[in-house]
Amino acid sequence: MRAGRPSTGPTGSPPNSRFKSLFVSPLPSRRPQPSRSATGAAGYPCSSVPASALYKRRAPQPQHGNVATTDGDMAEEGELKPAAAAMQVEGAEAAASKPRFRMPVDSDNKATEFWLFSLARPHMSAFHLSWFSFFCCFLSTFAAPPLLPLIRDTLGLTATDIGNAGIASVAGAVFARVAMGTACDLVGPRLASASIILLTTPAVYCSSIIHSASSYLLVRFFTGFSLASFVSTQFWMSSMFSPPKVGLANGVAGGWGNLGGGAVQLLMPLVFEAIRKIGSTPFTAWRIAFFIPGILQTCSAVAVLAFGQDMPDGNYRKLHKSGDMHKDNFGNVFRGAVTNYRGWILALTYGYCFGVELAVDNIIAQYFYDRFGVKLSTAGFIAASFGMANIISRPGGGLLSDWLSSRFGMRGRLWGLWVVQTIGGALCVVLGVVDYSFGASIAVMILFSFFVQAACGLTFGIVPFVSRRSLGLISGMTGGGGNVGAVITQLIFFHGTKYKTETGIKYMGLMIIACTLPITLIYFPQWGGMFLGPQPGATAEDYYNREWTAQERDKGFNTASVRFAENSVREGGRSESGSQSKHTVPVESSPADV
Repeated sequence: MRAGRPSTGPTGSPPNSRFKSLFVSPLPSRRPQPSRSATGAAGYPCSSVPASALYKRRAPQPQHGNVATTDGDMAEEGELKPAAAAMQVEGAEAAASKPRFRMPVDSDNKATEFWLFSLARPHMSAFHLSWFSFFCCFLSTFAAPPLLPLIRDTLGLTATDIGNAGIASVAGAVFARVAMGTACDLVGPRLASASIILLTTPAVYCSSIIHSASSYLLVRFFTGFSLASFVSTQFWMSSMFSPPKVGLANGVAGGWGNLGGGAVQLLMPLVFEAIRKIGSTPFTAWRIAFFIPGILQTCSAVAVLAFGQDMPDGNYRKLHKSGDMHKDNFGNVFRGAVTNYRGWILALTYGYCFGVELAVDNIIAQYFYDRFGVKLSTAGFIAASFGMANIISRPGGGLLSDWLSSRFGMRGRLWGLWVVQTIGGALCVVLGVVDYSFGASIAVMILFSFFVQAACGLTFGIVPFVSRRSLGLISGMTGGGGNVGAVITQLIFFHGTKYKTETGIKYMGLMIIACTLPITLIYFPQWGGMFLGPQPGATAEDYYNREWTAQERDKGFNTASVRFAENSVREGGRSESGSQSKHTVPVESSPADV
């Protein structure tokens, strides 16, 4: 058989490619070409192999048998060395064709698709870990309200005591959420999330030994700190999913986490009844029931630590150590967040969608129990339906935000948030007016829950674009604003006996409408606002580069911000005006590994 000509089988086809290199000797004048980063038909990026890896000559290795190993042995080595080189090149090409991730990603390695029922690492595993841990924190924080009639009778709580405890449960997370945002920026969402969950777990277990109004208030206050895990959830999703999918990812993760507020209304009465039926007294049964959310919260923290990953490329500690990621400091992160007025407006408006949801979680079961005289389990089921709407309402808000962005850009996201949240406020007013009808109250409450929770999803369809350097703190400010809104709402309308509950609900709706108006003031130079278009010549890259000094840009610290700007092209709307980066490389052809 002559070297350089492949043999063929009976049909004239070449032999198996695995053995092809044994029959074909590469021409010495032609060097093997490096395999470029490739993308499959479905857009799956493939890791590139440096040319140096292909051109690098391996040192002669000892051989067995009669195969020569010196340059003087021309016969056998001349036949086998080129074959080995060809196999090495083919192996390198095979490695180059293997994708780093199971999901399609953009130039920043963020997923460009959302596979809800997948556990693909690291993107979808981070999604499931984040929403489940937040879900468990919601269970713990709102485990007491469904059992409040029993706790009230056991401890002799007054209406003022109950109101103070409700305020304490959400007030504790105000500063915790801001701190959580900073922690995410500095150490990553994995460690930040697991830390706050584990630190608040003892308070959940202590709920079983409370004996007075003050101890009840304290456990609710410290348990409420766990709601700061919401910030790490949203930050984590913004780190794992590309701009066209970030609204959906944030919406589903936040919505399914908030689902805990509804599930607990159903779970705790059922757990109480089950414990009581096996022989426990009511006094003991409601105390034992608190161990269920405590155990779930502990398990979720362990899972986050064991299986979570901060970024698509690895954990913060590893990336900082390797130099692949700039380690920022608190001063720069803080300054970038507090000087961006858009973050403050979103914190205010979030206070009257998510904040209202928290307030309703605290009062709704007791409202139906007292106003319509239903059983405790029935009141819990009704209240659960309010929170359970999160399974589709908040994800629906995130999906709507992404859809509006695909058609109208950032201006569509802003208009969507204002319209949906204003409708939610109007329905809240109606809920307070129809207090004379049990059926009408339930129907309006469900409609109200859909709109107010969808507004939460729409809000976090905008938050990831406010800042890149201070994303965590902006998320923390917005999340903290939700808790501040809940505290203010409960202090004004549901504290003591100043207003009847139905009257407070009506006034709360009017406040939602008023506090949603500032959305009209949000303006991005590169994308525009609700009423004004983008500034001529403004780019997303310029907007995000303002957060970095010239010296930092020269050192490449802003690389991640530039990549995000490239991937945010469609926020300018269909015309993509004002959103293009200065770079001419299209997003679709950006390398998967940077």
